[in-house]
Amino acid sequence: MNGKLVGNIALFLFFLGVMPLCAAEPGNYLIGAGDVLKIAVYDHPDLSTTVRVNNDGSINFPLIGTVHVAGGSVAKASTMLGAALADGYIVNPQVSVFIEEFRSRKAIIMGQVKNPGLYELSGPSTLLELISKAGGLSANAGESVSIKRRASAKSGEEQLLTLNLKDLTENGDASLNVSVLDGDSVFVAETGTLYVTGQVNRPNAYRIGQKTSIIKAVTMAGGFTELAAKGRVKIIRKVNGTDQVLENVPLHTAVLPEDVIVVPESFF
Repeated sequence: MNGKLVGNIALFLFFLGVMPLCAAEPGNYLIGAGDVLKIAVYDHPDLSTTVRVNNDGSINFPLIGTVHVAGGSVAKASTMLGAALADGYIVNPQVSVFIEEFRSRKAIIMGQVKNPGLYELSGPSTLLELISKAGGLSANAGESVSIKRRASAKSGEEQLLTLNLKDLTENGDASLNVSVLDGDSVFVAETGTLYVTGQVNRPNAYRIGQKTSIIKAVTMAGGFTELAAKGRVKIIRKVNGTDQVLENVPLHTAVLPEDVIVVPESFF
């Protein structure tokens, strides 16, 4: 068996060992200090290696020396290493990078979950996975969840993401199941309560989510009675500790937590 064949078999086994990791690795995961990378160069098994990302975000690689990989994806790292090797070392190098071991990362989740607190993220983690770690949503969880993300070196500014939790958990919108990153702060809002009174079939207090309108609140209250003056609905809203009365409010108007909807009786 010649040396090249042995080398290719070794490289195949190297790839085989990292395949499960590759499959679990989302494309938007960003390499960070402490991650352990497996790097394979096709047809050059002598360059295949395992390295830990240094605290400054760099790795040391044969032939090319120090390369900064933190803050980029594994695909970007593959491209960077390939370009460096092509610069006077190897013709058309094919480089693959995989995460063998993820660094210790943490995120905090507060608000309406059963066990709020600080949690360790084992590898790439999503919003639903973090909520699950926290015991799931509490009975008072609302429809809104916000993620505060610390400033990146690129933008220099904190990010605030606000997502509709109902669309994710009940309507199955997978695009809202975003990745949770190291240092993220997640807050699950409490559902709001409003009051519907007057000419409705079931006057009472009702819990509401985002984008609730008067007509939706009235529907929750069993709909209008036959005596309802639908065109003269009022909202009593507390502003800076003082009750303000909004008269003749259109039925599509959005309501707020603690609003009181009053449906008066028709004169006719």
